[in-house]
Amino acid sequence: MKPLYPRNRLHTHTVDNIPGEPAPANLFTDDPMLVSHVRAAGGQSHELHLAEFGANAGSERMIKAGMLANRNPPVFTPFDRFGQRLDEVEFHPAYHELMALGIDGGTTSRAWSHPDAGHVAHCALLFMMSQAETGVTCPMSMTYAALPALKHAPNLASVWEPLVLASVYDPQVAPASRKSGVTIGMAMTEKQGGSDVRANTTQAQRISDTEYELTGHKWFCSAPMSDAFLTLANTPEGLACFLVPRWRPDEERNSIEIQRLKDKLGDRANASAEIEYHGAYAEPVGEPGRGIATIIEMVNHTRLDCVVGATSLMRQSLSLATFHVQHRQAFGRRLVDQALMQRVIADMALEVEGHMAALFLLAETFDQSREDEPALALARSLTPILKYWSTKRCPVLIAEAMECLGGAGFVEEHLMPRLYRQAPLNGIWEGSGNVIALDVLRAFQKEPSSLKAVLSLLAMFGPRDSVFSEHCQQLTKRLSAAVDDEGQARWHVEQLAKTLTVCALYHRGSDDLAHAYARTRLFDTATTFGGHGYQLDATTLLSRASVFRQ
Repeated sequence: MKPLYPRNRLHTHTVDNIPGEPAPANLFTDDPMLVSHVRAAGGQSHELHLAEFGANAGSERMIKAGMLANRNPPVFTPFDRFGQRLDEVEFHPAYHELMALGIDGGTTSRAWSHPDAGHVAHCALLFMMSQAETGVTCPMSMTYAALPALKHAPNLASVWEPLVLASVYDPQVAPASRKSGVTIGMAMTEKQGGSDVRANTTQAQRISDTEYELTGHKWFCSAPMSDAFLTLANTPEGLACFLVPRWRPDEERNSIEIQRLKDKLGDRANASAEIEYHGAYAEPVGEPGRGIATIIEMVNHTRLDCVVGATSLMRQSLSLATFHVQHRQAFGRRLVDQALMQRVIADMALEVEGHMAALFLLAETFDQSREDEPALALARSLTPILKYWSTKRCPVLIAEAMECLGGAGFVEEHLMPRLYRQAPLNGIWEGSGNVIALDVLRAFQKEPSSLKAVLSLLAMFGPRDSVFSEHCQQLTKRLSAAVDDEGQARWHVEQLAKTLTVCALYHRGSDDLAHAYARTRLFDTATTFGGHGYQLDATTLLSRASVFRQ
């Protein structure tokens, strides 16, 4: 059957030299970067599942669903027409379609249900899901990350864990006992404290040995239609962690009142709310006074997903920019055949290769950490380090990718503005830059094993190159001598992130890329892509730069 195209012969001109929309792609099998990093991290047993998921996530249907979910943001309904309290958020059908794709596909469960390279598979799934629509990955990430925290309350885990592991998206507003699958959110931040949760004022009043009622507020509660929330509140013993279900045990609506939805820069498909607890029913998770230590189990995993989200956004923008320059001509030649543009795209591709190598080293470390203390220490260190650096680089790379498209990438019909608005989010969620950088230094001080784990990685891969080896030795000395210098926290974390990325590339067997990354990010540095003096292997880098067929 003949394809039906728009009319390109207009009254004043013929439309040509326009790249148009790339054809739908399998976001796994058509992505040579993703395939190679998953395999190198030991994820071969998941490839069939990832390929099936990638075909769905990159399909024309899901591309359209992502667009519709963003153009039709959530709507808050506080009351029904009789004035009775509802506190519900209504989403466009496209949002539910995307949620079903992700949850049914295992984004919330596969790390736990398939422990062999489970986190490698989880990161790959969320990486692809984010390219269909990144907003829906927020409730998916929190649901996945809730299970480690719930291990501190076996009675609650026995109820909620099977519903997470069911891999079923059930959007009905009903008690968990009536549902085939659930989502779990998180609500920590309050107006007066922000990241300083010790300043929280929400109070918990004990009503039985295992039941409390909470009174207070939360300033940011993303995915407010979750079936339950992990939250922090004050008890006489100190700050404690609680699970607050949407419905009370008697199947009455819990007293969680949504005040309003946030009008956000990006992340428009996902709802974020201001909420109040008015004697809300809650059950304790972990020991009283140990709330931060309990919920940090969830935070460590959502921070992993911040790295996934930032890296996925960069990968997607690189694909779009590469497709454009391959199909656009200027001054008689394709843009990609012009030396300066080729250098810019190649340098962006090197950046993404580095972030992906680091991400999947982190995922591999999460999988190993279940039975290996040094791996657990390394995961605790790598997570905030890579979260800091990937989220800092994400807006910069997307801005450069948009510039490759010129004005075509600056209009709302194109995907690029949506990616650009989303770019800062992961740098704010789960701790902004200063919070993360200081967390790294404090972890090094309180847990010497975490610093030792990082330095052992430098010692392992430093000798691969004499110049890099000298750099690793100097960085090791400086870290060991000045780990308590908070004013230098960003410098330390940035240097560690770039150095560990070189190690990750060596770990993947990508020696040429590791050498190029070290030369252009540690030694012959530049503030813009393509601005350094190092001669990159553009042919190799460009061959892996896009998921779209040329």
